This record gives sequence, C-alpha cells and structure tokens, in this order.
Amino acid sequence: MKNVTVGWFEIPVNDMDRAISFYQKVFNCTLQKMDMGDFKMAMFPGEAEGSGAGGSLVSHKDFYKSSELAGPLIYFSCEDVADVLGIVEKAGGKVQIEKKMISPEYGYMGVFLDSEGNRIALHSLS
Repeated sequence: MKNVTVGWFEIPVNDMDRAISFYQKVFNCTLQKMDMGDFKMAMFPGEAEGSGAGGSLVSHKDFYKSSELAGPLIYFSCEDVADVLGIVEKAGGKVQIEKKMISPEYGYMGVFLDSEGNRIALHSLS
C-alpha cells in the first residue's frame, strides 16, 4: 500500500460568514464562498494553486457538526506556529495548546478552537 496523503478536508461550521472571516484573518487568505441551497461551502486556496491539499468550510444542518474534542484533527502547515496562534484570539478563536516542540527533527505544533468550536492544529519546522 502506498503512503496516503490528504486529498481534501472539510471543516464543519455553524455560521459560514463568521467562519470565513475567522479563517481569512488567521491565514491571510481568501476563501471562495459557494451557496448551494441548504449546503454551503467556502473553499480554501490550495490544490489549484499548488500549495497543498484542497479543502473547505462546510455547513449543512443534517450532515455536519463542529466539535472541540471529537472528529479528525487537521494540521495546517505554517512558517511559525506562534505567529499564527497570536492572531487566533483576535480573530474570534481560542488557543488550546501554545507552540510546543514535537522534537528537533519534526518541529513544532499548536492547537486552537476556531470561531465555530472546531479543534484545528498547526505545524511548523521553526
């Protein structure tokens, strides 16, 4: 079996506009909002721009629910975990784990709750 890489991710949200605002502030990017009736989506820049796996924020009352403790934990790569965590609370989230060394060879990690109550992780080499 080949190594499997992330091909797509979805982050459940309760308030799409609030979540878009949060992620655009935290990651200094633009999300593309799509409204398909009772299903809403906001796509992260990514695969199309050659910057990693694609993914989106998603909202549908019957299929998605945000969670602080359950479900998958998505790691976003960044230049410095501390810099991104420094933006989280100003953008409406909450830092759960400050920048912490995994090991010298694997770098650092941190975890925050987004504006919707999802647990999201960060990784950097420095």
